[in-house]
Amino acid sequence: MQSEIKFIEGGVCAAQGFTANGVLSHIKASRKTNDTALIYSEKPCSAAGVFTQNRVKAESVKLTKKNIANGRIQAVIANSGNANCCTGEEGAKVAYRMAELAGKVTGVSPDDVIVCSTGVIGAQLPVEKIEEHIEELAKGLSKEGHVEARQAIMTTDTQYKECAVEFTLDGKKCRLGAMCKGSGMIHINLGTMLAFTTSDVAISSKMIEKALRESVKGTYNCVSVDGDTSTNDTLVLLANGMAGNKEITEEGPDFDTFLAALNKVNKVMAMKIAADGEGASRLIECNVKGAKTTEIARGLAKEIIGSNLVKAAMFGKDANWGRILCAMGYSGYEFTPEKTCVYFSSKNGAKRYFTTLDASEVEIAGCDKCGGKIEVFHMGVPLNFDEEKAKKILSEEAVEILVECGDGDAEGRAWGCDLTYDYVKINGDYRT
Repeated sequence: MQSEIKFIEGGVCAAQGFTANGVLSHIKASRKTNDTALIYSEKPCSAAGVFTQNRVKAESVKLTKKNIANGRIQAVIANSGNANCCTGEEGAKVAYRMAELAGKVTGVSPDDVIVCSTGVIGAQLPVEKIEEHIEELAKGLSKEGHVEARQAIMTTDTQYKECAVEFTLDGKKCRLGAMCKGSGMIHINLGTMLAFTTSDVAISSKMIEKALRESVKGTYNCVSVDGDTSTNDTLVLLANGMAGNKEITEEGPDFDTFLAALNKVNKVMAMKIAADGEGASRLIECNVKGAKTTEIARGLAKEIIGSNLVKAAMFGKDANWGRILCAMGYSGYEFTPEKTCVYFSSKNGAKRYFTTLDASEVEIAGCDKCGGKIEVFHMGVPLNFDEEKAKKILSEEAVEILVECGDGDAEGRAWGCDLTYDYVKINGDYRT
């Protein structure tokens, strides 16, 4: 029987052996909050990562892919305010220098350090500013340091994003925690803007890789804010084995429990990113049921929440189901329009996704007692529905688009947000 998985406090420091910290290095002159983070594990970790599929990759991504290839990592250094992307040979030297600095203050080889950067593309990263504050960063490492670290990786995020869970493996108490950042330039494809997940579970590099790649399919990869895949997308998973469970080296009940815990955390983090999209006023969840395969269901759902016209309609509280059918039609995924039904429902309190520790608080689907639920399209035929009721439903902070395809038994979800005037304001002068 699978262990109960419950939410706890602590973020990336929840698991045994992990500490973190964040400081202000003044990478960007106008910034007044922390901009450099450090995560450290007492023991070397089994590690896996997934990265941006953009052909243009930041120097930090290139170095991290190289360092994590052997499945062993012990520290993470990350900065905001500068992406260190399209910076050539100098940028590559800077990324490696960051690894050297983190390695020096933690006693870890630079090859066992993950380096991540986020911010403006095309500007050289002033690594000397990080060097000036690296001792301060290391001295402040603590179990409470996740509070400083989670702030240091934020850019246009309006809320920090973290959570953690506790469960049992082999009779041992185990923990898994995460922090991430992401608000704009998000159309996730094997990673998110920056995400760090830590655990004290004993698990082989091979199986941690398998768990991570399986988990992102239905969580992070189902998020789209604006259709832009970042040059810096990085999601890493570290596990140091300090919980003392028998090492997971193959599939079975223990692996299933670990994967379930990872899925629970990753789903919450994915929803937090979507809810905090740049300029967003509401979280949009699309739930596609009755598809032939899970891949089709997830593909259709992501196409719907990624449509600018759907997103604009959600901002305008307009139950324009035609845009949903249109997005499904050009998606390339198979479905039968004549068997398709479309509903809208909603749940108030999207802000809770930033602070909740209760899994039941991050569900939108099937909620009939808040904003309500309304069918607008039935088996290929438009319905005469109550426009005022629909507008009320779409006025809540969290809205569900439910699509029933009638082609099979598979289902899938995706998360996004509405498209507001503020998105243009934020990105119109992002660099200057």
